[in-house]
Amino acid sequence: MIDRQLITRKMSLILEDVAAMTRLSQLSRERYLEDSINEALAERYLERAIGRMIDINFHLITESGHVPPKDYHESFVRLSTLGVMTADLAKEMAMAAGLRNRIVHEYDDIDPE
Repeated sequence: MIDRQLITRKMSLILEDVAAMTRLSQLSRERYLEDSINEALAERYLERAIGRMIDINFHLITESGHVPPKDYHESFVRLSTLGVMTADLAKEMAMAAGLRNRIVHEYDDIDPE
């Protein structure tokens, strides 16, 4: 059974992180780059927001009686096959899974610019 309260709570937290990222984005390039805390904050806000989106994806998919996706990327694509979002939007959002993995596992250096 889909838990609307869970989804609403996670979406509210995502919106809070987006608001915080918006404040960071309003800093000048120079001001942003002069303090490494800004980069750490931006990465953490992104990681949390993307993680919560993935949580929502898995919840919607599994509680609708479907097999869990094989990975985070597929969780976005699967929502398009279930009619939750368009295929184009799902493909675009699925790229967030890769960014999340780069942030969490430090696969590659992330250019702060």
